[in-house]
Amino acid sequence: MEDLINLSKIIVAISVAYVWTFRFHNVLKEFKQFGLNDLTRNIVGTTKIILATLLVVSTLNSSSALIPSILMGILMINAQYFHFKVRNPFIKHLPSLILLLLSSIIAYSSIQ
Repeated sequence: MEDLINLSKIIVAISVAYVWTFRFHNVLKEFKQFGLNDLTRNIVGTTKIILATLLVVSTLNSSSALIPSILMGILMINAQYFHFKVRNPFIKHLPSLILLLLSSIIAYSSIQ
């Protein structure tokens, strides 16, 4: 089970890193569509990258995964809110929904 949780942490971290580096042009479009400014986008991006890094570090020490996974989940709930707000199709909701699910599983396993 621990291997599955560690894999989930790596998936979340790689996904965040991929989106905020190689797919940054999509981030720019989405934040503009959501009506959010550049400062908010930069704070969210920095926070997600820090949390993703902490999740990777937590593969070595699983007790340190609770807070980063909860905070990542909160960011994904916010992403869901903004996708609903602008009435995006479900396919646009799916990535943040999957990351929310994985973050929830990581957090739950950290409590156990």
